[in-house]
Amino acid sequence: MSQVNQGDVVRVHYTGRLPDGTVFGSSQEHEPLVFVAGEGTMIRGVADAVVGMSVGESKTVTVPPEEGFGQRNPALEQTVPRSQLPDQVKQGDQLQAVQGDQQIAIWVRELGDETAVIDANHPLAGQTLEFDLQLLSFEEAGA
Repeated sequence: MSQVNQGDVVRVHYTGRLPDGTVFGSSQEHEPLVFVAGEGTMIRGVADAVVGMSVGESKTVTVPPEEGFGQRNPALEQTVPRSQLPDQVKQGDQLQAVQGDQQIAIWVRELGDETAVIDANHPLAGQTLEFDLQLLSFEEAGA
């Protein structure tokens, strides 16, 4: 039975949880994830975990922040006037901000009457994550 090598394109179903069991994402009711094994299109802990798996195999992996969404950077969180945000924004919404010539994703952490806390850290930054992975199929690199 062949196994996934780095550079192969994989199709994987996943369920992602925090250590307390809270599920933050799953592909079970959706399309599977498709990504290149061992490469940067997916968080490193998951991209590396599929290398060596066979079709139909399942595994659970624990991904530390360094191999997931990184450590939280307090400098990426700031308080801004509420008036700078769209009227219909809600706590937890993701917005796009322009910084120089780049667009960056920001999340609304808190909303007050006069101010809001926005955060450019990914919501899962600083978290250890657990993923249940099931390899559905893969295509060998260059095939």
